[in-house]
Amino acid sequence: MKRIIFNQKGGVGKSTIAVNLAAIASYNGKRTLLIDMDAQCNSSRYLLGDAAKEVAPTIANYFEETLGYSFFPKAASTYIHPTRFDNLFLMPSSAGLGDLQSKLDSRHKIYKLRDTLNELGKEYDEIFIDTPPAYNFFTQSALIAADTCLIPFDCDDFSREALYTLMDNVAEIRCDHNSALRIEGIIVNQFQRRANLPQRLVDELVAQGLPVFNTKLSSSIVIRESHQQCLPMIHLDKNHKLSNEFSALYDELLAA
Repeated sequence: MKRIIFNQKGGVGKSTIAVNLAAIASYNGKRTLLIDMDAQCNSSRYLLGDAAKEVAPTIANYFEETLGYSFFPKAASTYIHPTRFDNLFLMPSSAGLGDLQSKLDSRHKIYKLRDTLNELGKEYDEIFIDTPPAYNFFTQSALIAADTCLIPFDCDDFSREALYTLMDNVAEIRCDHNSALRIEGIIVNQFQRRANLPQRLVDELVAQGLPVFNTKLSSSIVIRESHQQCLPMIHLDKNHKLSNEFSALYDELLAA
């Protein structure tokens, strides 16, 4: 299964969700690949720490390769690195990724990632793709390559308006490039159960028939510790409430 975690609004927890779902999958014995397509490299730093600054080759090198016409292109596995966690592998990002966008766009390389992930899908049980907060070449490539889209949602009115635009963009990709693409669900993040506004917004999305997951991810200071120690929640404290929520969310994915 190839899943993209996508929202063109920043600050909604894409990288945190991508890393923690990938960690849960690998913890449960699934051979799992996380692809970091965001030039901010948050997922790469989450898993590798300071080593993310030096790791090579990266997904930027992969896209550079697609711009060439080598008779002997490098295997996709060249760009994949093991992490310190069993069954969890990473195709890291780099800050230079954004510099390639115009070249890739002009050379119509939008389908290259799809072809590569179809190949990698034979080697991995789960593939998660973290994306930049923009509807650009990289997110479009990932949407074309993915089976499903997971949408992080932060409970405010700005996020709700961005959600409608995002769903239109996903529908466009489905219509023009990837007829099998489906929105697997909306992940409510940073949920404050005692506040009225978050619950009202979620109720409104459900009333509109949108696919909101039952599991909601709580707002917790411990996620900052998880980032700082470069330990996904299941490895930081598997009994923490937030770890249990990520596990429940992953169970929902499997049941869908």
